Amino acid sequence: MLIDTHCHLYDEAFRDDFEAVLARAREAGVEACVMPGIDRSCHDALLSVADALPDFAFPCIGLHPTSVGADWEEELAFVKAHLADRRWYAVGEIGLDGYWSKDFLKEQIRVLEEQIVLAADAGLPVIIHLREATEDFFRVLEDLRGVVFRGVMHAYSGSYETYRRLLAYADFKFGIGGVVTYKNAGVASALEKMSLDDVVVETDCPWLTPVPFRGRRNEPSYVRFAAGKIAQIKDLPLDSVAAATTENARRLFKL
Repeated sequence: MLIDTHCHLYDEAFRDDFEAVLARAREAGVEACVMPGIDRSCHDALLSVADALPDFAFPCIGLHPTSVGADWEEELAFVKAHLADRRWYAVGEIGLDGYWSKDFLKEQIRVLEEQIVLAADAGLPVIIHLREATEDFFRVLEDLRGVVFRGVMHAYSGSYETYRRLLAYADFKFGIGGVVTYKNAGVASALEKMSLDDVVVETDCPWLTPVPFRGRRNEPSYVRFAAGKIAQIKDLPLDSVAAATTENARRLFKL
């Protein structure tokens, strides 16, 4: 059994064949999907899927860094206002993104810090999106010294040294998805030395599709390719990787 710890199953990309996607996921051994929030625009769609699949699709709430813009205060207020509405499984997807734009990076940092504190106060894990802003993220972690929290580094692609550095600040798990199957993926060398106790698997579907389906829409059933590549890299049976990553996910998100 596998848990897809980062899955946008509510995305419009699945509108036309949702039931078939769901059937393939279950056939592939996927027992649960964790669905991160992005911003207000996807909130209703996310809840619709979560309510339809209460034992399979587990909802999260958060403001994604690429959705931090001129209306960031209203977007952040939305997260705060709805945090007590229902059971959420994480605050996320939150973080920093310097790839698409640095125009609101200062605001991204403010939003990230506030959401980490929100998660800590609520006893929820965080789902961290980090792209081309690593040192800014470490400065946030320094600023939040004393705040006890846990979470997952989504789509981790960093080095072993960065992995060790991150663990000095919080109880992090590291989300490994389709990128690990790509030729010359840098994270493969880090994975050789990372503890399997710190790893969870994910798809980030409909994006980041693994080999052999790269270039097509990603879906939850493809999480098995990430697990298979981890097993290959660490020279372990696939069943061992599936069991360990599933247990890690259950503990992290309290599924």
